[in-house]
Amino acid sequence: MNILISEQDIQKRVRDIAADIHRDHPEGVHLIAVLKGAFVFLSDLARAMPGHCSIDFMAVSSYGKGSISSGQVQLLKDLDTGIEGRDVVIIEDIVDTGLTLTYLQDILRARSPRSLRTACLLSKPSRRLVDVTVDYVGFSIEDRFVVGYGLDYAEQHRNLPFIAALDNPK
Repeated sequence: MNILISEQDIQKRVRDIAADIHRDHPEGVHLIAVLKGAFVFLSDLARAMPGHCSIDFMAVSSYGKGSISSGQVQLLKDLDTGIEGRDVVIIEDIVDTGLTLTYLQDILRARSPRSLRTACLLSKPSRRLVDVTVDYVGFSIEDRFVVGYGLDYAEQHRNLPFIAALDNPK
């Protein structure tokens, strides 16, 4: 494993993103984390948010147990609460092809939130297959398979406090 982003750099960037989200939503915001990968990012982000925020979760899958996206997005868990008329920010761990995020944005936009934005910890712009809007980006990275800080390979490495490249996932 090769550490790409340190724990300290992640924590500083998470605080900056929390401040940006609060600036854009001073009355409060509803954060929707995409499980499982975004749970660590959401946890730190929510604790860094000044003011009011509420939290919900969705689960989708496009990877299965592999290291390459299948391109097919499957909704595994829907929201527990409605979002109509609310300011919503989708919290994603990584935006790769953009297919999963586009799918989520379409589903949530149809539920009539007052505003819908997206925050991702990691972005891989070179892998985009669709043009998708990401309002708050932690770090842009090259096309490498990464783990840590909630991201996994076959349910391993989520607990690492940093982001590392896993060059030969097995």
